[in-house]
Amino acid sequence: MRQLPTASAQQAIGYPSLFALVALGSLIPVVPTGALVSSAAVVAFHGPSPLALLWVFAVASAAAFLGDVCLYWLGERGVDSEHGSRWLKAITDRAAPDKLEQARKKLDEHGVAVLVLSRLIPAGRIPVMLACLLGRMPLARFGRGDVPACLAWAATYQLIGILGGSLFPEPWQGVVAAVGIALLISGVPALWRRVRDRFPG
Repeated sequence: MRQLPTASAQQAIGYPSLFALVALGSLIPVVPTGALVSSAAVVAFHGPSPLALLWVFAVASAAAFLGDVCLYWLGERGVDSEHGSRWLKAITDRAAPDKLEQARKKLDEHGVAVLVLSRLIPAGRIPVMLACLLGRMPLARFGRGDVPACLAWAATYQLIGILGGSLFPEPWQGVVAAVGIALLISGVPALWRRVRDRFPG
């Protein structure tokens, strides 16, 4: 990690890998995709190509959008099915009832604009997506709202990576810092919920 891959190696291996992992993480919401984008941004920041950061942004946002749309489409099939689907059940199991109700209210008040905020808030995407599914929002409308959401998400985690890359001279140090920040951001809400549940009131 102390030696950066060449620009051609990044294009041949790095970008396709980033796309596949972010798309998979959007489709199966257990992979810390934000940390992946931040790490890629650090490598791009220290890399030789001036367009590398632009490529990371484009690849990450496109992959996130593809994963979101595929997950929504699978959930839509579950809503329309008599017996539902394992994808819809997986989404439902990851959404706390209070978060789902809150997402429904925000969706009623602000429409698809809520998708942008839901992408930026850790663990906020699934309740809003489920609220959209149960509200029978068409896939096309969801997709239009998800475009700015994915762009804002990719930009945010890329900025975290650029910050990590600019603070440290060695790329590996920047990667460690960026991953730590990204994981901290994504992990704090879950930790807070556990503390709140254990010590109510």
